[in-house]
Amino acid sequence: MAKNIKEKTIKIEESRDTRPIAVVKYLRLSASKLNIVMNMVRGKKCDEAVAILKNTPNKAADMILKAIESAVANAENNKGLDKNDLYVAELYSGQGATYKRQNIRARGRVDQILKRTSNITVILDMAK
Repeated sequence: MAKNIKEKTIKIEESRDTRPIAVVKYLRLSASKLNIVMNMVRGKKCDEAVAILKNTPNKAADMILKAIESAVANAENNKGLDKNDLYVAELYSGQGATYKRQNIRARGRVDQILKRTSNITVILDMAK
């Protein structure tokens, strides 16, 4: 029994992705609004992506910029990689938790307000 568990853990460790990653959760912006800005920087070098995001007048750009800078810092400190050789390999967002609020209406009724949140995942890789 213990031998099988050790073999499984070794197999999982071998198949684990070793690229630098950063995840930002519970952002108060819908995933569809984030995707518009993400399409501009996906696949670009990190320096170029940061420059694009700093000059984009959008709330989503600030959030994505923070995630990319966090991934770059993880790459430098944890993996020992050079900042100039990195590019944004994967950048995607998913739906996070939805905050449910109520709006009081006439005749004792209530409307439900759904405040969407999202999660951003940034995966960097070395330029070839």
